[in-house]
Amino acid sequence: MSQGQPSGARLRISEYKQIAERMREIQEQQRRVIRNMMRIKYKILVLSSKGGVGKSFITASLGAALAVKGRKVGVFDADFGGPSIHKMYGAPTGQGLRARMDGSIEPAVVDPGVKFVSVGLLLPRDEVPLLWRGAIKTSAIRELLAFVEWGELDYLLIDMPPGTGDEQLTMAQIIPRLSGIILVTIPSEVSRAVVKKAAAFSRKLGIPVVGVIENMSYFRCKDGSIHYIFGKGGTEELAREFEIEFLGSIPIDPRIRESNDRGAIFFIEHPETEASKIFMEITEKVIDIVENSKAKIPRINI
Repeated sequence: MSQGQPSGARLRISEYKQIAERMREIQEQQRRVIRNMMRIKYKILVLSSKGGVGKSFITASLGAALAVKGRKVGVFDADFGGPSIHKMYGAPTGQGLRARMDGSIEPAVVDPGVKFVSVGLLLPRDEVPLLWRGAIKTSAIRELLAFVEWGELDYLLIDMPPGTGDEQLTMAQIIPRLSGIILVTIPSEVSRAVVKKAAAFSRKLGIPVVGVIENMSYFRCKDGSIHYIFGKGGTEELAREFEIEFLGSIPIDPRIRESNDRGAIFFIEHPETEASKIFMEITEKVIDIVENSKAKIPRINI
């Protein structure tokens, strides 16, 4: 036996021990995830297969609207590549999160009482990218779900990155008893086409869909005329085709962008606007569907 063989054997044993230890860590984290998630009544993914449709705006606003309606709410920003929930809640990049002596993490809190976690709170500057591969993102999601101390909540909204990749699959697999998915789109044909993938994702994994929201649906001029800039009626057709709930159409309003940029909640700042009233109607529908178990698996051929 050559002198190199014992060394090689010891190395293999060392590697095995490292793998076994890592597996034990993952199992313990998963047990913590389950314990934490069982304290939350309803867990909802907010999903779209295409970026730029206002998904984070919907998530942040829905979280605040549910809190206004008296629910205990948490929002988890799982879009590591483009975190923006902290911005919409008025928290600066790099604010940080408070760690406790037991290793748990306290979520940030914003009026009207929404708890939230975003990797943007941990980045030093807005322009710093997170160059993480899929395996690291999966590990980060699991660890945040395991160690963030949400406490008892009625709702946890999870703002997902665009697409149906690693992060979406990870959430679907490690969170027990997901309540459903909210799909967000705009009226364009391209956006509707890719949202079909999100519906197919839901059906493939057996996760019910709470409903679909059409953002940037139309623009109403001061004279009352309506202009359908991205098209008309396609999202409602999509909902009928898949036999899921059409939650509503949110019009284009420049004040939405202004509120988001300032870190203010649009419907709180401008409650009298058409968009705000529609959004509160959408919130009522979400409450009814989720709390009365009316979410449905999409009817779609895969």
